[in-house]
Amino acid sequence: MQAIVDRIEGDMAVLEIDGERFIDVPLNEMPEGCAQGDVFEGEPGCWRKDDDAKAERLRINSSLMAKLFKD
Repeated sequence: MQAIVDRIEGDMAVLEIDGERFIDVPLNEMPEGCAQGDVFEGEPGCWRKDDDAKAERLRINSSLMAKLFKD
């Protein structure tokens, strides 16, 4: 499953799971340095950071923003 860190609230990470639902996970159960926008693969208790997926999401979002604000 894919999880994207939607936001950090106190000591909880709010994760968007597979683009369908949200779950709250204690930060101490996430990899160290977990931040908003990070992408992870795996399951609760066994998350692996996916920097390639995050870079692709940022590239797509940047492209969409450029089209939206094109003169």
